[in-house]
Amino acid sequence: MRYNKLLLPLLVSIPLLAPVLLKGQPQQEERTLQNATLQQCIDYALKNQPEVRQSLIDEEIGERDINSALSGWLPQITGSGSYNYNIKKQTIAVGDQIVTSGQKHTSTFGGQATQQILNAGLIQASQSAKWYRLQYKQYTENSRIYTVVDVSKAFYDILTSNEQLAITNENIARLEKQLKDAYAQYEGGIVDKTDYKRAQISLSNANADKKRIVEMLKSKYANLKQLMGYPAEKTLDLSFDNTSMESAVLLDTTQQLNYQNRIEYRLLETQRKLQSLNTGYNKLSFLPTLSGFINYNFNYFNNDFGSLYDRYFPNSVTGLTLSLPIFTGTRRIQEIRKSQLQERRIDLDLENTKNQIFTQYETALASYKANLNDWKTAKQNVELSRDVYNTIKLQYNEGIKTYLELMTAETDLRTSQVNYLNALYSLLSSKLDVQQALGTITF
Repeated sequence: MRYNKLLLPLLVSIPLLAPVLLKGQPQQEERTLQNATLQQCIDYALKNQPEVRQSLIDEEIGERDINSALSGWLPQITGSGSYNYNIKKQTIAVGDQIVTSGQKHTSTFGGQATQQILNAGLIQASQSAKWYRLQYKQYTENSRIYTVVDVSKAFYDILTSNEQLAITNENIARLEKQLKDAYAQYEGGIVDKTDYKRAQISLSNANADKKRIVEMLKSKYANLKQLMGYPAEKTLDLSFDNTSMESAVLLDTTQQLNYQNRIEYRLLETQRKLQSLNTGYNKLSFLPTLSGFINYNFNYFNNDFGSLYDRYFPNSVTGLTLSLPIFTGTRRIQEIRKSQLQERRIDLDLENTKNQIFTQYETALASYKANLNDWKTAKQNVELSRDVYNTIKLQYNEGIKTYLELMTAETDLRTSQVNYLNALYSLLSSKLDVQQALGTITF
């Protein structure tokens, strides 16, 4: 047997494959942040947050889907091969004679190239490619926006708790001194034991508050790490600038609401365009499908298997294939009507989303204005309560005020400080809500 003659048709029928260069996936940035600011936390999250990274992978998957759909416009090359052993040769009638035709062994190797010329599915794929790319990018943008908002709120929450912890430490220091002074006065017979017992109770409560804040901070740091995609086992050090935080609370409340700025609205518009293209595709399905083809075959036949591939008889055909769907049981008409109804449904989604965005904006703006007023009031109350406490403290040391009045002033100071921090956090969070409602979150 001559194997070179056997391999020749096989090599001819196998298409050449072009190498595909795949983009490398972005690797997670694993580094420890030292004294990280809010912006650094946001930047880290936009590179490492799993949902953001999944969105980027979805973009690449979408690009592969688009390229796969558009590849139908390229020539489609196939190879084939067969071998047959004719147990009973075919007999045919030639005039009055009965003739046995064919050979015992037959084999064919060949290849065919097909080129689509007119195809409704490929036309629709070409028209919708850029809109699918846009949709994938919009999903990524949406994921990034929510990441920025969530990380910012978690950062502010930790800032508030850290400041509350600092206030509690100051309060503990004051109470420890007050307890020492009250006990000294009790030892000197100036006051009874009630004062230092009260100081002891207040100090115990303050230490309990500190323990609660410290434990809650652990969970808040864990939450921030999760939102950032930061390794749980690594230390996260944050840098807080209270002055810049206070200066960042102001917002231009005269900005006009523009629905086009909202990614949710633009996503629906993209879906509306894709649905419109789908309607057009269903209309194009009435068109015929036209393709061209060319093939080349190597035919072998011989009564002796050992000599089967000694000689081949080629043949080649080229031509056009036209397929015209005439009647499909009204399926195409039903698909057109269905797609048109889906377009109308998306139109209602757009209308409903407009109403939701407007309500969200009005609610966020009202909350921001109320929180801004609360913050200003709380800031004033801190100064007033501090002045009151300092005055009563001096009067208590002079024996003019009672210890109960001093404790009341101290409680008022601590409460006003905590209220100020809570108001600051609420204001910063509501500012983010307004920016998100306006669609002005940047990253």
